[in-house]
Amino acid sequence: MTTQDSRHSVRNAAVVPDELNEVECTVNGARARFSVPPHRTLMDALRYQLDLTGTKTCCAEGECGACTVLVDGVGVNSCLMLAAEADGSTITTVEGLGLDTPSGLSDLQESFLEAGAVQCGFCIPGQVVAAEYLLRGNPSPTVEEIREGMSGNLCRCAGYQRIVAAVQMTARKRSHHD
Repeated sequence: MTTQDSRHSVRNAAVVPDELNEVECTVNGARARFSVPPHRTLMDALRYQLDLTGTKTCCAEGECGACTVLVDGVGVNSCLMLAAEADGSTITTVEGLGLDTPSGLSDLQESFLEAGAVQCGFCIPGQVVAAEYLLRGNPSPTVEEIREGMSGNLCRCAGYQRIVAAVQMTARKRSHHD
């Protein structure tokens, strides 16, 4: 096959429609079912198929943490996970953290507001979900543990001090409720 024939074959292969994968999972406490091509990320499925836009699109390389969600209780960069891999999983996005509260905000989200940790707001959904994951595994983290646990989430407004304060505030509140 010549180089030109090879390119022609590749071009023709690209027009063949992708096979769709059926995904069934629980998202923020509700059953979800959707079809995705094999290359669709969980981030894109959440945003564009389930209309959960709290999960932010930023680097698409797993470097910034803006797309962090919980999958079966584990913090995951949803830009790095294929949607088909979520089949059978339980997913929690930032929208799902405060579902059982009258205000619609979790105690952690309230602490972010109270501590003034929300600046432009772009990184905040990923920051909040990462902080929730941290607190579930370590209910009383030190400042160093918070910084380490949140290190995969970047803030371009440099609001790290207030973010750490919000996580500390939530840890204190939760320890008083136990």
